[in-house]
Amino acid sequence: GLNLAPIAVKSVSASAFDSWMAVMTVLCIGLVAVFTRGMIQRLLILVGLIVACLLYGVMTNVLGLGKAVDFTLVSHAAWFGLPHFSTPAFNGQAMMLIAPVAVILVAENLGHLKAVAGMTGRNMDPYMGRAFVGDGLATMLSGSVGGSGVTTYAENIGVMAVTKVYSTLVFVAAAVIAMLLGFSPKFGALIHTIPAAVIGGASIVVFGLIAVAGARIWVQNRVDLSQNGNLIMVAVTLVLGAGDFALTLGGFTLGGIGTATFGAILLNALLSRKLVDVPPPEVVHQEP
Repeated sequence: GLNLAPIAVKSVSASAFDSWMAVMTVLCIGLVAVFTRGMIQRLLILVGLIVACLLYGVMTNVLGLGKAVDFTLVSHAAWFGLPHFSTPAFNGQAMMLIAPVAVILVAENLGHLKAVAGMTGRNMDPYMGRAFVGDGLATMLSGSVGGSGVTTYAENIGVMAVTKVYSTLVFVAAAVIAMLLGFSPKFGALIHTIPAAVIGGASIVVFGLIAVAGARIWVQNRVDLSQNGNLIMVAVTLVLGAGDFALTLGGFTLGGIGTATFGAILLNALLSRKLVDVPPPEVVHQEP
């Protein structure tokens, strides 16, 4: 979450109006989260986005305070259309360049699983292998038809945290709906009309929730920050992730998520070892 924070902030910093609209979006989502109940509260991200988009439309298209929303693409887009499929081409150089990214994704997926475990209160370690295999199979299937590589989506973890919905069936249904909507160019054009300021405001909320989910793991596991080893490990991990610290080796770059994850693992292995206290030798006093 902290690693993604600069992306959200940068997307709403184009103008003062965009920054204020991001604040309005955060307020819309927050108000829906606190003052609504039932299904509306479950859909607080979606409802907050819709309300923020309506406010943006009124301020720009009606009052002329910012860049107006253009619906030209929506009106010209077809209701139904097939996506562009292409057969994969195997290139050794490209494969060697992309393959190391899997190392980063392993670290990212591991962090996502830990965040979900912290939110649900369940031990997700037995499912770790399934998650990695599923990620790999999905990427192979996507690449076989010319699609991009896929990975676990951090934003969904934030949505889970705020909606308190953790059912895997919900994500299966969402995936099916997303695939069906992928055959509608008009829906794609409609998504493109969502202002960047509104998306950025929602991202601030979601990315923040991801960071809180990570902190919740420390609280639930009662991490003792009075110990210097734990304190250094947490401090270094936060800065590496938030600052997007990268290490480059040849043509391979390990980004902030990877360096933070592997850094935490290494520091935990090195600093968690405690010196065994050797009791002082017993002094025997002999009487003269």
